[in-house]
Amino acid sequence: MSDVTDAVARLFENGPVVPAMLLASVATLIAATGFHTWWTRRHGHAPPADDTGARPPSAGRQAGPSHRDDGTAPGAGARSGTGPAAGSKADAGDSALWRMRTTVRDAPGSLAVLCSALADRRVDILSLQTHPLAEGTVDEFLLRAPGELTGSQLADVVSAAGGDHTWTERADAHDLVDAPTRVLGLAARTALDAAELPLALRQLLGRCTIRSLPATVGGRAADDVPPEGALEDTVLRLRAPEGGMISVERPYLPFTPAEFARARALVELDARLGPRLPRGLDTLTLPEGRDITVRRADQRDVPAAKAMHERCSTRTLGLRYHGPVGDADRYLNHLLSPRHGRTLAVQTASGRIVGLGHLLWDGDETEIALLVEDGWQRRGVGGELLGRLVAMAAETRCESVYAVTQASNTGMVAAMRGLGLPLDYQIEEGTLVITARLDPAARAAARLPRGERIGKE
Repeated sequence: MSDVTDAVARLFENGPVVPAMLLASVATLIAATGFHTWWTRRHGHAPPADDTGARPPSAGRQAGPSHRDDGTAPGAGARSGTGPAAGSKADAGDSALWRMRTTVRDAPGSLAVLCSALADRRVDILSLQTHPLAEGTVDEFLLRAPGELTGSQLADVVSAAGGDHTWTERADAHDLVDAPTRVLGLAARTALDAAELPLALRQLLGRCTIRSLPATVGGRAADDVPPEGALEDTVLRLRAPEGGMISVERPYLPFTPAEFARARALVELDARLGPRLPRGLDTLTLPEGRDITVRRADQRDVPAAKAMHERCSTRTLGLRYHGPVGDADRYLNHLLSPRHGRTLAVQTASGRIVGLGHLLWDGDETEIALLVEDGWQRRGVGGELLGRLVAMAAETRCESVYAVTQASNTGMVAAMRGLGLPLDYQIEEGTLVITARLDPAARAAARLPRGERIGKE
């Protein structure tokens, strides 16, 4: 992963003068290394040369919420790695994909026994990753199993073959990517856009909660985190590139030292490249004939955003922030920070910002918020921003987005309904929370604007 970090950083630092062959060569090298590791483990089961000495998962820990026979557990889980398929082929027409993680003794033949047991049940091993520990090895599989085989039955087969602390979760077609390709893709996304770091970490580590915390929170200073970060069973803590701390929690499954190293490498890549936004903008013509530009924004736009706030009425600000509004400087730096999400700005031909839309990473959820200057309301600006933000959320495979407003904010309610997505409404003491579901079927039927150019060039 460190090699990936260095290669991608050099690629983006040097720009187009770097041949495209460089990235392809790096991918080939890493793929070859991954295959060599898999081959060594499978034929001879040689001990790893770089055992980190970390402890294995604590005994008796439950495998997590994914141990369900119906395969409906949400989330993405950790992705699978390299290695050719092993075991007998299951009938592709009556089969299911599973992710599985189990701990085996680091001894010759232990992996072969487990693979044979899976083959006896017609389970096909599509890929395999190994996570060496001080005692034993965590093996992570992508499996194709007969459709009638449940997660519990799969875990029983593995346990009988010597596996311990077994965790299973249903997989899908997105998991059919080898680890080097996946890591390169995440590194490239992070290199292009500072807002991608939390999303890249979530896709790298599976279903987890990621928070960007200030330099001091709850009496605990970020200085308490060692420069190389800290691994504490189900919690990762890393120094944020701009100061503060990035906290990653996955209560249902302990992190391995290999996962910790990968996460740390992504954060280091982000820090080396510094502040950045992808180039790109869209110029749109409103029904009245005036042109506006929609583009990505960040903390460099704080002065213009503050000026827009000063032009907004008290009522408009109250609907956006759900109460009295103080000094905008207190929250605009946070809202416009790529660490906490993505921001779209609407500006006029003269360059004045008249609307802001925020897609905010809220732990393991995603919030949407809008503010449109009074004189530009009811012209379609808010709906355009909202649709583009929801499309961005869908691209990142978010399962849902929510907006917090007031029950009297009919404009926001109308804009959410205009998306054509399934909505859930919750009202409490005048506060309205509208949640839009983003499953594939809902997205296919939705009426989302085509704003792919923003942040893609």
